[in-house]
Order: sequence, then C-alpha cells, then structure tokens
Amino acid sequence: MAIDQEKIAYHIRGILEALGENPDREGLVETPERVARMYAEVFEGISYSNHEIAHMFEKTFTETAAAGKSAAVTVKDISVYSYCEHHMALMYDMHVNVSYLPKGKVIGLSKIARICDMAAKRLQLQERLGQDIAEIMKEATGSEDVGVVITASHSCMTARGIRNLPARTTTTTFCGAYEHDAFLQSLVMDTKGV
Repeated sequence: MAIDQEKIAYHIRGILEALGENPDREGLVETPERVARMYAEVFEGISYSNHEIAHMFEKTFTETAAAGKSAAVTVKDISVYSYCEHHMALMYDMHVNVSYLPKGKVIGLSKIARICDMAAKRLQLQERLGQDIAEIMKEATGSEDVGVVITASHSCMTARGIRNLPARTTTTTFCGAYEHDAFLQSLVMDTKGV
C-alpha cells in the first residue's frame, strides 16, 4: 500500500487549524506538504511486510567459518529511530545490536543495518521492533538462532507526560540458541548508553 501524501497534507492542514494556527501564514503555507513528504520517508517500512523486507536483503554469501559459538556474527550500535504507535512520538537515540549464528551462509553486514532501519520505519512498539528484526533476520539468514537488543529514549516519556529525560528503555529478543545460552546473550547485550 502506497503512502497517500495528498491525504496526509490535507489532514495536517486540519491539525494546524485545530491547534488555532493559520495554515496560510508564511511559515506554515508549505508545512502540510513538507510533513507529507517526511511521513512518506520515515514510515516507508509500513508499505512492506517482514517477509518482503527479508526478501529485499536476503543476498547471502557462503560461510567459511567453523560452526559453533565462535562463528556468531554480531553487529552493535546500529542507529535507527522510530515512532511510537501510541502517541506517534519519536523513539530516538535508539541503538540496535543484532547477532546470529550462520547456517552455511552469511548476509552482508550492511544488510543487517538496512533490515533494522526498514523495520523501524513504521508506527512501532520497541518490543515489536525487536521481534520484527529477529523474524526478518531468521528468514534472510536461514538461521533460527538470532538475538536482538534495542535501547532507546522515548519522547512520549522525555518531552511530555512525566518528562523524565534520562529514562531509557531496553528490550531483548532471543530466538533459538540465544534463548538459553548466556555466552551468546552476552555478545548482543552490551548496548550503547547502558
């Protein structure tokens, strides 16, 4: 489903009016269209299922390392942002760690970052984002052994409501061997800011 920028612009104009603003004043006259273009960019992931994202980034290479814990591939501090589905508030300073045990093939490291980025470009819950990334990684790599740790600040807590600036949220998603193996969990747990 394509993002309807015209409809977004129409409704943003209505929101500006509901806020008591004049959408025809100089600083706001192009705001509805700018917001519509921004939403098309930051919510691009809404247009794709997890399966489609996995297919986008599934190019793999034959693995040459010996199987086992030492063969784990871990990428840390992947920087993404997302928007909370409850308030449409920014989840920022978000860092994702992803680790998996290859099963005869590996994907390019940049593909892991691209998977995280595309999955985050949705109205999202941080808990679901970790699950989505794990699901996409499992399909793209052919491995059931995946760990994902996400740490982020949520503007719905820092900029409104309780306004607790230092609060950060960490979520973990462990699949396969990562569920019960402390060594594998330790590979992915060291997150920026924790």
